[in-house]
Amino acid sequence: MAQKGDQMDQETFSCSICLEVLKDPVTIPCGHSYCMNCIKSYWDEGEKKLPSCPQCRQTFIPRPALVKNTMLAALVEQLKKTRLQAAPADHCYAGPEDVACDFCSGRKLKAIKSCLVCLVSYCEKHLQPHHDSSSFKKHKLADPSKNLQDNICPCHGEVMKMFCRTDQKCICYLCSVEEHKCHNTVTAAAERTERQRKMEVSQQQIQQEIQDREKDVKLLQQEVEAINQSADKTVEDSEEIFTEMISLLQKRSSDVKQQIRSQQETEVRRVRELEEKLQEEITDLKRRDAEMKQLSDTEDHNQFLHSCPSLSPLSESTHSSSFSIRPLRYFQDVTAAVSEVRGQLQDILKEMWTNVSLAVAEVDVLLPQPDPTSRAGFLKYSCEITLDPNTVNRYLLLSEENRKVTLMKGHQSYSSHPDRFTDVRQALSRESLTGRHYWEVEKTEGGVYVAVSYKNISRSGVESGFGLNDKSWSLYCTSDSYVFMYNNIATSISGPQTSRIGVYLDHRAGVLSFYSVSETMTLLHRVQTTFTQPLRAGVRFEFSIFYRSGRSAEFCKLK
Repeated sequence: MAQKGDQMDQETFSCSICLEVLKDPVTIPCGHSYCMNCIKSYWDEGEKKLPSCPQCRQTFIPRPALVKNTMLAALVEQLKKTRLQAAPADHCYAGPEDVACDFCSGRKLKAIKSCLVCLVSYCEKHLQPHHDSSSFKKHKLADPSKNLQDNICPCHGEVMKMFCRTDQKCICYLCSVEEHKCHNTVTAAAERTERQRKMEVSQQQIQQEIQDREKDVKLLQQEVEAINQSADKTVEDSEEIFTEMISLLQKRSSDVKQQIRSQQETEVRRVRELEEKLQEEITDLKRRDAEMKQLSDTEDHNQFLHSCPSLSPLSESTHSSSFSIRPLRYFQDVTAAVSEVRGQLQDILKEMWTNVSLAVAEVDVLLPQPDPTSRAGFLKYSCEITLDPNTVNRYLLLSEENRKVTLMKGHQSYSSHPDRFTDVRQALSRESLTGRHYWEVEKTEGGVYVAVSYKNISRSGVESGFGLNDKSWSLYCTSDSYVFMYNNIATSISGPQTSRIGVYLDHRAGVLSFYSVSETMTLLHRVQTTFTQPLRAGVRFEFSIFYRSGRSAEFCKLK
């Protein structure tokens, strides 16, 4: 009967909109009651319609003002208090997976706390003495646990309040003075504090790693957005360029057509004029022929002789033998010329299309990666470098398939070229470098600059030297020191001396590293910047009036 009464109270004091017990109840003119927010939201959603009762559908004009029904609200509050004082609901009893109160008799309630001193779990009612009595103030309450007996020493039956660091296990006080007497023991609370401190440090590291990874995720998301924007912009630009190319071809086609038609009209007019002249001559000749025939048929000798001198002389004739009938090839030369243009255009498109395809293939999203740590790792990015003969200064001699350059005393017989360095003993590679690359330079004694540079570096003047401008980076290697040069700023570098220098370039990441290469690899200097153009490898020799010829540098063949 009590359950039935509770059910009736639930139905009586429930909102028919949210089906929950009334909250801030209001009664509308038809007599039905609702939660204030429920009926307000109901009417707001149907704002264009007349406000009505969700149960009886009665409409109201104007919209009623909503005022809290204080009497109904008091009844609802009384109902709530009555329920709280009633017997606990089924969901308050302990189930198979719950921790039961150890003090409850019969059907046990759920435990809300476990006492680590009493080693007992309590429901809310039986826990009350721990809150009320001062005798329990030192007791440690924790979340309900089924494993409280694990805190009891199996040997002595005492609570294990100690921790043996030697054996890494919890023990009781008697254990600490007996079998663990000579061990490193502390209270469990002290060990907890120490481990908690270490855990907090680990948590901070984990939180920092989470932040770092979230930052990396954000960067990757930005990378995806940048890739999509770049691809969309490139597609748009490419379509515009191809449209312009098609338009240009169409215009050239129209121009050729117009020229052909114009020439056709001119030539046809000339032929028509000549044809008309010939037709006039034919008419005149026929007339003369008729006159002569008529005169020849005259039997009167005197009349024939008299009329003969009056015949008009023949005009200058445009004899047909002066024309040569050519095969019909009047505009075939134009077709041949257009065909030649088509062939050249096909060759250009074939060559350029290869470059376009390579450029597309070189688009590489270089996700953050650490530099290689071993020579084997660097060799994965090895590339063969050859020097461009058109850039070599005249005091340098190329050899070894253009991989080696040697400093000479006299001029070499190189032809003039706008790419040739005129005032500095240096040379650039043929290869244009983007992406990741690694190469090594073997040098002889004496100062040699191992460098990378943009192609558009100046070719004359002292400022054209590698490292003396903002378009090149170089490592000056002597027999006893290293100096990094950029934009005419020198930085002294320490490191083991060697005859072989390794260079690692990650163009997209803006990383340029120089290594001393022997049995091991030692990082000499690392540059982190932003490269705005493809780079080329280079070497440079220091110039002095006392310099010795024969110094050389060679780009090594790497396997």
